[in-house]
Order: sequence, then C-alpha cells, then structure tokens
Amino acid sequence: MMDDAWKSADYRAGHFLWSVADRVATLTLNRPERKNPLTFESYAELRDLFRRLSYAEDCRAVVVTGAGGNFCSGGDVHDIIAPLTKMTMPELMRFTRMTGDLVKAMRACPQPVVASVEGVCAGAGAIMAMASDIRFASVNAKAAFLFTRVGLAGCDMGACAILPRIIGHGRASELLYTGRSMSAEEGAAWGFYNRVVEAPLPEALKFARDLADGPAFAHSMTKNQLNMEWNMSLEQALEAEAQAQAICMKTRDFERAYVAFAEKQKPVFEGD
Repeated sequence: MMDDAWKSADYRAGHFLWSVADRVATLTLNRPERKNPLTFESYAELRDLFRRLSYAEDCRAVVVTGAGGNFCSGGDVHDIIAPLTKMTMPELMRFTRMTGDLVKAMRACPQPVVASVEGVCAGAGAIMAMASDIRFASVNAKAAFLFTRVGLAGCDMGACAILPRIIGHGRASELLYTGRSMSAEEGAAWGFYNRVVEAPLPEALKFARDLADGPAFAHSMTKNQLNMEWNMSLEQALEAEAQAQAICMKTRDFERAYVAFAEKQKPVFEGD
C-alpha cells in the first residue's frame, strides 16, 4: 500500500454528511432548513475532500445529493453574500479562486461524480451539478445559474466553459444572461440531465455502484481524457487516446475481461 493512500470511509466531514458503502461515497449537503446553502467553510472542505479523493483506496464513485428535498441553494446569503460586499479586491480574488478550485477538484478526482438533483439547484449548487460527470434529476428539479440576478456575471466557477459544452452555446447563453430556472423537462431535453425520475437518489446510487463494479482505472482514464481533450486538435486527441488505451491494455482488468469472455462469464473487475 502506498504511504499516501487513505480510506475515505474514515473521513469525518464537518460541514456536510459523508458515508462510504460498497466503494461508493455519498456526499449529502445537509442544511435542509435553508435548502442546503454553502458557506466559506463548506466550500473549502468540499474542495479539500475532492482533492484528497485521488488517494482514496476504497472509493470508486461519488454521489452528491442534498437533504430535505432540495439539492443546494448556492452561497448562503448571510454567511457569504453579505461579507463579500465588504471585502477588498485581493480578498474577493482569494474567494473566487477558492470556489473555482472546487470545480477543478471535482473534475480532477479520478472517481466519476454522480449528482442526484431535487428541488432547488441554484448558483453554486447548479455549478456543482454541472461539474459532476452524470446528473439524475427529480421531476421538480429547478436549476438556475442566477448570478446575473444579484448583479454578477454569468461567468462563475467555469459556467461559461462547461455549460455550453453540455447544453449548447445558445441555451447556455440564455440561462447565464437571464438567471432563469431550467426545468427538469428542459434539462433532460437539452442533455443537462441524463435521466429525470421520481426518486433520483436510488437511481444515482445504483448507477454509481455499477460504475464502482467496473474497471476503476479505466474509468479514471476516461474522465481524464474527457477533461484533457477539450482543448486538443483531433490529431492530438487521437494520439492521447492511443496512449491512454495502450496503458489500459496493461491492466489486469483488461486481462480479466478477456479470460471471462473466453470462459463465457461476466468479468469481475478489481480496479488494477
């Protein structure tokens, strides 16, 4: 075992709920009385946790959800918005870079991140859903990138880079200029949500468990390539994928899959 490996099941969260079972972590934003807003402290803890997941030996997928029938209402008006109005420019830059670092950490962690979205999904909450790899929603989910409604630009936490790649430039522009809510029906039609169901959390957990039972190293390589190839030419992307696939062909999971296929059995992947 590597010295820097750690068991994520031993992690004790301070500003949200965290549990690990069957190699799937469940992160629950847990301030239901306020629709699960974020604070300076929860931002920082989320960033640090997702960064640390690169070294987790017992976690192969993460489900992000919210308590009480809502996902996340964004930055807490009293704990974040009010103090921001009194900060200096250097202080504001430290904050905005920290929030961007949360998105970087979610995209960089090797585990696929599955968002289970119900009810309110606004501001930074919508960004967390956007930064996830897969999104399941309830029929009452309302995602709003509402920064412009508080006098800010829509270009927050990577929204202008990531959202157009998911739903298209015109649709993203509309949401970022107006700050209006995107319904679950719209989100499904536009490709923001992978599925819209009555109860998204069980679906998200099942999907995450299926991922966790798959070839974990190969999944992490897929996520890495999805990130890297945003800014590559076709020639660069083909070369990067050639190298990535050759590396995966040296894994024991690749050999296990071949042996299972030859024996007409289902492969049991172990992630190495």
